Amino acid sequence: MIVSIESINKYFNGEVLLKDISLTIEEKETVGLIGSNGCGKTTLLNIITGCEEFDKAPDGSGSISVDPRAVVGYLRQNSGLESHRTIEEEMRSAFEQLISTKERMDILSSQMQTAQGEELEKISHEYSRLNTYFEARDGYRMDVRIKQVLGGMGFGETDTSQVVDTLSGGEKTRLALAKLLLEQPDLLILDEPTNHLDLNTLMWLEEHLKSYKGSVLVVSHDRYFIDRVCTRICEIEQGHIYSYKGDYSAYLVQRKMRDERMMKEFEAQQKEIAKLEDYIARNKVRASTAKMAKSRQHMLDRIDRLDKPSSYTKPPKIDLCYDIEPTKDIVKVSQCPLEVGEGEQKRVLIKDLSFNVRRGEHVGIIGPNGIGKSSILKLIQGLIPHDGGSISWGNNVKISYFDQEHKELDRHNTVIGEVQRKNPRLSDGDARNVLGSVLIRGENVFKPVSVISGGERAKLYFAIMALNRGNVLVLDEPTNHLDMMTKEVLEDALAAFEGTIILVSHDRYLLNKVADRILEVTAEGVNSYEGNFDAYYREYTTQQQALQAQAEQQKKASELAAYEQKKQQSHKSKQQRALDAKRREQIRQLEKEIEQTEELIAKLEGEISDPAVAADYSAINEKCSQLDRARQKLEEDMELWAELADKV
Repeated sequence: MIVSIESINKYFNGEVLLKDISLTIEEKETVGLIGSNGCGKTTLLNIITGCEEFDKAPDGSGSISVDPRAVVGYLRQNSGLESHRTIEEEMRSAFEQLISTKERMDILSSQMQTAQGEELEKISHEYSRLNTYFEARDGYRMDVRIKQVLGGMGFGETDTSQVVDTLSGGEKTRLALAKLLLEQPDLLILDEPTNHLDLNTLMWLEEHLKSYKGSVLVVSHDRYFIDRVCTRICEIEQGHIYSYKGDYSAYLVQRKMRDERMMKEFEAQQKEIAKLEDYIARNKVRASTAKMAKSRQHMLDRIDRLDKPSSYTKPPKIDLCYDIEPTKDIVKVSQCPLEVGEGEQKRVLIKDLSFNVRRGEHVGIIGPNGIGKSSILKLIQGLIPHDGGSISWGNNVKISYFDQEHKELDRHNTVIGEVQRKNPRLSDGDARNVLGSVLIRGENVFKPVSVISGGERAKLYFAIMALNRGNVLVLDEPTNHLDMMTKEVLEDALAAFEGTIILVSHDRYLLNKVADRILEVTAEGVNSYEGNFDAYYREYTTQQQALQAQAEQQKKASELAAYEQKKQQSHKSKQQRALDAKRREQIRQLEKEIEQTEELIAKLEGEISDPAVAADYSAINEKCSQLDRARQKLEEDMELWAELADKV
């Protein structure tokens, strides 16, 4: 067990934030911590890491313990490195203990050449212990690990001599995460690690965490991410924490079952409370029954009242329907360049944009940040111009457009006024009913659009779209700013929508549930994949593996062709050819000796690590001497091999 929390509390401005929290984190498990904004997720992380104090219960109970042998690494939300060191220096600093261990081993190895007796035995024992530690932590692969992690975190093409302070905020955050992954703490704590990550980096991180040797505690709103990496989900709800075995999909099933059970218990308790209150009210003023009423009051006071499950708060209702059936071909885009900016600032994002959408398709558009996905939605609707190519829409198409920036809303207008501006015939009562369906009620309907939250503006948009009854939904990041419950309602509504959807989103969980075709946007154009996001990812991975294998084959073929060409172009005398043949024979012999020497080195290193050998100073001295001689021979043979290879 890495972490054990028992009955802790946390108060904020006199209000309870965390109530009677108990949680354990076992070795080699990945826990996803979820909950609504402001529920206390980051606070709990800070308590675990000692950055914040917790509050004890009135009876003095409450404790938290972290295994003293465990190393804890914590990446806070939007935190990053601030350093005058280079990227390479910063990454190597993750191995400070290993580097110092290797330096000490080199010193000991040198000392063993002249030491004797007890001194040699002592030095040999320390060397053996350090070597075991160094090998156990994969010290000989430090540089390889740095290269792999930097590549995975999107720094593969970055100059590692670049100073960290020159990086952007997002790059510093990614680099801080890369360093933390290299340090491999026993407990890795991540607060919203998917911020600032593009799709490829995100997928690499998921694979890395799935094979992580330690424990992971992660806070994330990316449901697809936690679905892929987590083995347990813990949800903070109304100050309490609830644990569910399995991934996010398993959590959804278990949460529904728990909520149904809790609702039944809550309703049963409410009935019992109502009965007691009714009895007390009817009998407390009558002398003959006052004593019984008082007894019932004591019973009522002793009841530990249950909270109403929050998930049973009435969810929003998003009903997306249409009246007119469009033609089979909804939109055809042919050879359109996508350009942004004006004048000297004008630049081409996509050279050739060509794709089509058929009636009833749910198309998800993905691609790297800045490639122009949102601009594609504007381009096909004629909101931005295009120079060349063609865009043609079918007949009877009625578009309902969700703009992630909400520019179509008049922010000076009231919420109810905006609904009626879009639908002039709608009465006040009908407009309020429409807004009530998306949980905008009471005085909130009279607030200016500018002062309501981003989530409420999104709900207002959905209410207007429902009234519009479009048969083609064009959606740009519709789940941004939405709480989890509204996301689930929207996903169900979109999945059930029988019309056409053209959707841009980074929300892979949404894409997986709604899309039946994925369009991947690149600078060259668009690649189409049938199926949802999972299907796209499988096909994309297969293609990448095939391309990598093809590139390796081409490289080998190119090297072989260059070698053959060099042979043909080189006119050599008989004496020169004989000399080359002799050198090649020397190379073959050297290669055999090098292989034998490497095997001997591996064998000696294993024997030196054996406690039985380490206890015998004569034996360890002999083994270390043999090891040094073998390493020296290997170095000499490698130099000779390189010299001969250059001459052939």
